[in-house]
Amino acid sequence: MSTPRQLTWRKSSYSDGGDNNCVEVAVSAVPGVLLLRDSKVPAGPVLRFSPRAFTAFTRARRDAPA
Repeated sequence: MSTPRQLTWRKSSYSDGGDNNCVEVAVSAVPGVLLLRDSKVPAGPVLRFSPRAFTAFTRARRDAPA
């Protein structure tokens, strides 16, 4: 039986790095799956995206009115 690999979570480049008020992204062990979580609740729910869906999600968020 293989041991699951540890995920490496990265904070958004827009995060100031001083607090946990941001999102984090990781590459899943499953090919073609990106993971997104709230850094304030690391054990909480995780969103799963294909690379194409993740790009669409981030573009929609970027282009949304403030």
